Formats: sequence, C-alpha cells, structure tokens
Amino acid sequence: MNTLSRRFGALIAPGVAALMLFASPATFAAEPVNTLEKQGLLSGYKTSGIAIRGYDTVAYWTEGAPREGTAEFATDWMGATWQFASADNMALFEGDPERYAPQYGGYCAFGVAQDALVKIEPENWSIVDDKLYLNYNDSVQSQWNADVPGFIAQADAKFEALLASE
Repeated sequence: MNTLSRRFGALIAPGVAALMLFASPATFAAEPVNTLEKQGLLSGYKTSGIAIRGYDTVAYWTEGAPREGTAEFATDWMGATWQFASADNMALFEGDPERYAPQYGGYCAFGVAQDALVKIEPENWSIVDDKLYLNYNDSVQSQWNADVPGFIAQADAKFEALLASE
C-alpha cells in the first residue's frame, strides 16, 4: 500500500488515491475524448489531441489485444485524432465509430465511477456486453473486475456530469 493510501486509510480504496492525484480541474480541461499523455515523472499530464494514447481502438476486437496505431492511419472524430494499426481497422472505425470507441470517451472507467476523469494504460482493458472499457493501471483494473456491472452503472450515471463540471 502506498503512502497516500496509508494516510487516508479506509477512506480511500487502494488505487483511488492515485486517481485523485490527476483528477483536479487544474490538471486538464474535460474533453469528450481522453487525449491525456504523460509529460514526465513530475510534470503531470497534458492533452495531446490523440485519442487513447494513440492505440488502435478497433484492435481490441479484431486482435483481442491493444495495438499501437500510427499517424499513417488516422482519422478525426469527436474532436480527437484516432490512430489505427491498419487501413482496414481505420475503415471499420469510420463506418461505425460508436461501436468501436471506448466507453466514457476512453477515460478510465473505474475513475469515472469514482467521479474522476483520468488517463488510461491501453493494456488495462475489458470488453463487456460488446463495449470497450479502459482503466488506469493494473491495480485499478483489479478493483474494476471486482464489480464490473456495479461500476458500469455508477460510471454511466456520472460521465456526462463529470464532463460538464470539469
């Protein structure tokens, strides 16, 4: 357990403390699509304009794994640039972006359930009821897996208000 989690003890579930560090409105303006990129160890995060850290959102379905996209296969949607690993994946996305785009604009699904819009790690993902959910890190993914339906219900109820309040 990290120092911040010990300090707040039972008030903060493990992993939520990390979410809180990056959730303040001063960190970033809420955009409908997650374009957060890490600047440096102590510098925090910035928006890059590239959705979900440049990963190919279609590959989660076609390959069953995260795969980095490239600028060669890129398209704009919802105010962000989406990158893909292939022209075929880009075409699938352009034909039905709502089907392939991650839930909550690609922000951490657990974070949204906890009232925070935070970055993701593309390796922390799940497809539930044909919808893609991304998470902050391994620890948060474990917490997410403990009650996926409950966290989806919480996040569904909070996401639009979070965008409006940031």
